[in-house]
Amino acid sequence: MFRAVLAGLLLAFVAAPAGAQRVIEAVRLGEDERIRLDGVLDEPIWQRIQPASDFLQQEPQEGGEPSERTEVRIAYSRDNLYLGVTLFDSNPRGILAHQRQRDAGLGTDDRFMWILDTFRDGRTGYFFEINPAGLRGDGLLRRGGGVNKSWDGIWDVRVTRDEHGWSAEIRIPFRTLNFDPAASSWGINFQRTVRRKSEEILWSGHRRNQGLFQPVHAGLLTGLEGISQGMGLEVKPYVSVAARAATERGVSEWESPATTGFDLSYSLTPGLRASLSVNTDFAEAEVDQRRVNLTRFPLRFPEQRDFFLEGSGVFVFAPDNGVEPYFSRRIGLVSGTPVPIRYGTRLTGQAGAYDLGFVQVRTGVEEGLPAENFTVARVVRNLFQQSSVGMIYTRRSTGEEEDAPLLPDRHTLGTDLNLSTSRFLGDRNLRFQAFYVWHSDPTPEGGATWSQRTARGIRLSYPNDLWSGHISYRELGESFDPPVGFTPRRGFRRVQPSLQYSPRPEWWPQVRQLDFGISGEYLADLSGQLQTGSIGLDVLGIRFESGDQISLDYDTSFERLEREFRLHPDTARRTLIPAGDYSFGGWEINASTAGRRPVSAGFAFSRGAFWSGRRNQLGASVTVRPLAGVNLSAGAEQNAVRLPEEEFTTRLMRVGAGWHLNPATSLTGNLQYDNVSEVAGLYTRLRWIIRPGSDLFVVYTHNWQNVIGGFDTLQRGATTKLSYTHRF
Repeated sequence: MFRAVLAGLLLAFVAAPAGAQRVIEAVRLGEDERIRLDGVLDEPIWQRIQPASDFLQQEPQEGGEPSERTEVRIAYSRDNLYLGVTLFDSNPRGILAHQRQRDAGLGTDDRFMWILDTFRDGRTGYFFEINPAGLRGDGLLRRGGGVNKSWDGIWDVRVTRDEHGWSAEIRIPFRTLNFDPAASSWGINFQRTVRRKSEEILWSGHRRNQGLFQPVHAGLLTGLEGISQGMGLEVKPYVSVAARAATERGVSEWESPATTGFDLSYSLTPGLRASLSVNTDFAEAEVDQRRVNLTRFPLRFPEQRDFFLEGSGVFVFAPDNGVEPYFSRRIGLVSGTPVPIRYGTRLTGQAGAYDLGFVQVRTGVEEGLPAENFTVARVVRNLFQQSSVGMIYTRRSTGEEEDAPLLPDRHTLGTDLNLSTSRFLGDRNLRFQAFYVWHSDPTPEGGATWSQRTARGIRLSYPNDLWSGHISYRELGESFDPPVGFTPRRGFRRVQPSLQYSPRPEWWPQVRQLDFGISGEYLADLSGQLQTGSIGLDVLGIRFESGDQISLDYDTSFERLEREFRLHPDTARRTLIPAGDYSFGGWEINASTAGRRPVSAGFAFSRGAFWSGRRNQLGASVTVRPLAGVNLSAGAEQNAVRLPEEEFTTRLMRVGAGWHLNPATSLTGNLQYDNVSEVAGLYTRLRWIIRPGSDLFVVYTHNWQNVIGGFDTLQRGATTKLSYTHRF
């Protein structure tokens, strides 16, 4: 029996996807033909092209006929790929287009999305989206599903609206894409959202267990002949002028440094791209969203810097397994404070069945911090139809190379296996993952054993629409701390199972889907002593046809503290939690309204045990969109904690605003304050996209410290940065 089950699983992982692919043919422009990008499909070539129009619903009725017609036509020249899209709408006044900022989330708007699997590997590719206001969004498809929207490709779109709906003309230079020039066909797929109806339609892969972000279910784009990537050389110089002041003893001392630098990229092969960044500047990077930490473990903040975001998908290691041998915020940031990066090199792309990634960065000396060199290398080998095996290596070297190093070089080596299929039991998704990571001893004495410096784990996932779940096992040595990674907790063995049931009740027409679930955690130290245990119940979740949602959850858990710790240790309060055994339990309710509305809101409230006392947690947010391109938001979080040792309340407030005059010009800002750090921070940014790839940024920041009698300025600064991209 066991052998039969194992053989069935292996066959599912190895087997190719079933069913014939849908096909759309690209038509080449004549020598004298041009497409004027204006959103109106009035050029003769569009009339000669047979459109793809046979879309099917994914939501609300799987396989149903779309309520609105969509037509997609594709043309190309030697240098560009063109899409002509007609999105008919029986109620043009109901079309929603709130957003205009590049890469803004489009959960509020009508939209059209498409992917290009230029190597036809069924795993990776390019993602693009637009809305009726002409917003552009793009990203890179991740292995296993999802999209990394940090990639900003150079392409253009024009959109028009009329009494029949809306239409778009799109131009994507072939220089923007990596592909094999000898191949005449790519994978391609399209998806449209009619937001007021919460309707999703796809050209291929319309099943709910499939979707746009799984290119293995994409259709086929044929007819591509004689296309060119050019020389593959791209130069992007920049100049940045800043004025900064830090206040000490009530006196501000200004400095006004000006910096220049450049990014240089070159396609070594049609699929492999090398980049060099000199005097890397991150003036335009957005600030972190403020959070209050009431745990004993550090918080993980996402990467915001473009150099580390571009091509970052290849460096993702064993996703969903809670281990990160490479975390890019360990480079060029110390406790959130930037350290200058003198230069960085990057190599990313594909070579045959391999995905490759390489990063080399050198940071400079900054206020007593030594210079450092960082090296990261990653290789992933495709297996079967949707699976892969990979390795990762990192090195961190501290101190000048010509001098005696301050610390020995620290190395990390890891391997991960991903077996995935979308054909389990016919059309179900199934994924098995395994990983192993080792790093060298960071101390000259070499006190930690091999096992203490390793992590390993496995995970079996069943991510599907009606039933979903997973079970995972992880073990981290007590000295496991990769020098370029992120490890909030170590020295444990952990088992985590979960199961979710999400029916779609036909007897309740106002409801699209219900959610019921249970999850658990058993975490013991390496001697087998229980440290953390929990059971979580998703008592009821309701997703309405309108887009509104509400959920009720209950959690109970156990925590053993081997030693005391302090809440918010970096502040004057430093509440002490004594060592001992603690039991937690509490309820949580969450509710949110559909983002398509001019006014949308969210609410969360939880109440329950918290260490030796109680905690009430409240969060609320509201977003107002009075006009197209104008967004106003406000949010607040509060924790009211009552402990035998102390009673306190933490508060976090956030206000944001955005004015997007058009898809190329935007002014955004936010103001954040929390009463733990007692710091208020203002961030504003003006962005003008002069043309795709060339930008002007003006950024202003101001931080105040709450002291007796009011707020005093801590820091303030302004930066203007101009960058220009030229392609050869």
